[in-house]
This record gives sequence, C-alpha cells and structure tokens, in this order.
Amino acid sequence: MAEEKTLNAALRAGTGKGAARAARRENLVPGVIYGGGEDPVAITVKFNELLTMLKRGQFLSTLLTLKIDGKDQRVICRGVQRDVVKDLPVHVDFLRLSRKSRINLMIPVVFLNEDTSVGLKKGGALVVIRNEVELKVTAGNIPDHLEVDLADVEIGDTIHMSDIELPEGSRTMITDRDFVIANIAAPTISTSDDEDDSEAVEGEGEAEATEAETEE
Repeated sequence: MAEEKTLNAALRAGTGKGAARAARRENLVPGVIYGGGEDPVAITVKFNELLTMLKRGQFLSTLLTLKIDGKDQRVICRGVQRDVVKDLPVHVDFLRLSRKSRINLMIPVVFLNEDTSVGLKKGGALVVIRNEVELKVTAGNIPDHLEVDLADVEIGDTIHMSDIELPEGSRTMITDRDFVIANIAAPTISTSDDEDDSEAVEGEGEAEATEAETEE
C-alpha cells in the first residue's frame, strides 16, 4: 500500500491574488482543500516541505495527512500549479478523503528480475507498452506501484493486465479488454554483421581469383 505522509498546513485568512502573492513572499504556497461534502478551505503549506515531496515523485498518488492547526485531514493532491519559468509550485489543490473514498489514479508499473529473466538472457528485448495504469482505488489501500515478475518470461511471451495482481478494492478503468502491458521481443539480427560477412566472402573470392590468374 502507498505510504501515507504528513504535510503541515495553516489556514489562510485572505483569498484572491493579493493574498496569494503575500503568502509566496513569506515562502509559503497557497492552496485549497475541497470536496467531501464540505465548503472549500483556503490554506498555505511551507514551500520547502512541498517541494521536497514533489521531488520524491508520485505526489499525485500519495495519500496525505494535512495537519491544520492541530487537526488532521486526510487528502490527496489533485493539482499543482507551477511557475511557467522557474517550474516551482505556486498553488496546490487537495481533495478531502475518507479511507473508504474511491478515486482514480495513475499507478506506475515496475518490472522485476530483468537480470534473471529467461527471455532477456536469451537475447530478447523488453518492450513496454504501458509503464502506468489507471486504477480506481480505495483511498485506504492505494498501491505504490504494480509489479511484473520477468523471471520466467520467455521470448515471444506477452504480459497482459490480467497477469498483474491488484490490491483489494482496486480495478482497472479499462474494462472492455485484457490490455497488453509489455512483451519480450525476439532478438534482432544486425544487418551490419551480415554485410561484413558478405564483404568478407567477396574478398576471399576475389583473392582466390587473383591467385588463379597469377598461377596461369
């Protein structure tokens, strides 16, 4: 299950562009919490704390506990606005959740045992069709990633979504087909090697012909 992380926040008295600019001058990122049948709440989070979490990756699929003035609020990030020049966060949106809330998330696919894979050791190539999959998940059971074990996969084998074990309460958003995740393609034959071999044969033939002419 995805690890639940904590982020400190504070209520923001003012709204609008002026209040947002004032927050940024204090090294804070303005944001809002919405959903869950409650009114939106304006907040701020510390710039450095938010940036650290963003750099770790998978922030949009991370279940968070916002600590707001001593109260905990379980949320998930639904959007981070960034400065178009500096690419730094300038606003963040959070969605309120309960552990039973159902949400759609893109979950990355991780391939295991590439170094011991039967097909890859024979010269096959891993062709990844999807490196992430959209799932409908329960907020209290969000996976960090989906795993594909390549240890026993042979050349020519195809890995479908049905080959991946999903956490309880999860399902794919594509339900009309068993789509492909990856396959092990056969090794390609290098045309340069073939050309080198043919040139070598031609060279040998020319040498033999020259020797024959010399003997005559």
